[in-house]
Amino acid sequence: MKLVIMTKPTFFVEEDKILASLFEEGMECLHLYKPDSSPLYSERLLSLLPEEYYRKIIVHNHYYLKNEYDLGGIHIDSPSTPLPDKYKGRFTRTCSTVEELKTARKKAEYVFLKGVFNSCSGRHATAFSVNELQAAARQGLIDRHVYALGGICPDNIKAAKDLGFGGVVACGDLWNKFDIHNEPDYKELISHFDKLKKAIS
Repeated sequence: MKLVIMTKPTFFVEEDKILASLFEEGMECLHLYKPDSSPLYSERLLSLLPEEYYRKIIVHNHYYLKNEYDLGGIHIDSPSTPLPDKYKGRFTRTCSTVEELKTARKKAEYVFLKGVFNSCSGRHATAFSVNELQAAARQGLIDRHVYALGGICPDNIKAAKDLGFGGVVACGDLWNKFDIHNEPDYKELISHFDKLKKAIS
């Protein structure tokens, strides 16, 4: 099973240092997700990271960064949005329904299925019942190319694995472990990342 880490949607102090530390700890795939922000901030963040990690980064939205920094690929946050003109290379997508998976999973390298579990913040409830997910798995729609997104934490990774997901996408559960105003360092966040890694193995 694969573990994908998605960045916080907003930029924050120490972010480059934390991301570099996560790569050093064995992070294999980072999704750079910064909607509603100037691409210049993403450029600055990338320029602060060691170049050896660029190929492990998939970018959302600001697709020109893929070629500019020789990143690993691009991610399209909708099942219906077409690829950028003349784009050649690795791409991934997000789907919100099982129906959308049918088409998306045939072309993308992997697909995020959004809303699999209740979000860590409690603001978003799961979009699926266990029965719906089990039925999708029986139909072959959930497989190693489909990753669970939404509410992922060490406690439910086994459930995602049992449903047949090939990977999980961690976001809020990880970033909630670091508070720039109260934390003198980010050891707790790194320790939590190690728990996520153990849970997928």
